Amino acid sequence: MEIQLNQFIKYNLPEYMNTRPSQITEDQINAFIEAAIREDVGGADHSSLATIPADHTSKAVLKVKDYGVIAGLELAEKIFKRLDPSCEISFAQKDGDDVVFGQHAFEVTGHTHALLQAERLVLNTMQRMSGIATLAARFAFEVGDLPVKVLDTRKTTPLIRFLEKWAVKIGGCENYRWGLYDWIMIKDNHVEAAGGIQPAIERTHAYLKEKNLDLGITIEVRNLVELRQVLEIGGVTRIMLDNFEIPILAEAVAHVNGRFETEASGGITLHNVRKYAHTGVNYVSAGSLTHSALPLDLSLKIVK
Repeated sequence: MEIQLNQFIKYNLPEYMNTRPSQITEDQINAFIEAAIREDVGGADHSSLATIPADHTSKAVLKVKDYGVIAGLELAEKIFKRLDPSCEISFAQKDGDDVVFGQHAFEVTGHTHALLQAERLVLNTMQRMSGIATLAARFAFEVGDLPVKVLDTRKTTPLIRFLEKWAVKIGGCENYRWGLYDWIMIKDNHVEAAGGIQPAIERTHAYLKEKNLDLGITIEVRNLVELRQVLEIGGVTRIMLDNFEIPILAEAVAHVNGRFETEASGGITLHNVRKYAHTGVNYVSAGSLTHSALPLDLSLKIVK
């Protein structure tokens, strides 16, 4: 089922989907802002210093020039406040709202030098986050009436994974593991290097016991033969059915029969996610949520 833009307005996602994921801390956000300002502003914004008096103030508006879901407003406010703590921001939208061409997301009034220093950082982050949130919302819309959750992956931009996963959550999909540290995922390379599925699972349990760790365990299977091996061995949280054709996926889910969580992965797009969801899997994971999202067109303009 392909959706049209005029259908993609206000489908009332649960409120919790518009919040910041609990893994993201103020320290992480502040460290990102500081690093980004150093990268862009460096020692000085010579263009502004050369053309605009130091005590000059302005009002700027964030203009929406596209259709989608707005994301990154909370971050934008922090960026402006970092550069001008006295600035005043009035929001017309909130993170997770549907927006259309011609709308204003916010107005900000403050020192002109600070507004211009913040401009590119605000736009770069908001356009990226809004593009991801828009795509995530479309995924969520496609399967909204089905008992399945759409997950992101680690296919993110280095050092801004937290922003991209934040945007996924704003758009209405779910975050999977945040890195190699918070969930065990036994993939084909692990199985090959370990000498098989059974030793890979057994060593995982021994390791978790030795390190006193309580982590979920996903194991990837590539066919029904490997699936039967996992079902015989057990000891996992979730079985990831990788690159299964949809009829075989439905058969695999029936074999599992609720004994473990099931996840479909590999080649899942906005255009086929509903077909995958209809097989009865508990989760579908889609790297395209982050690696294929197009930015939402936004601009920040000073107004008289």
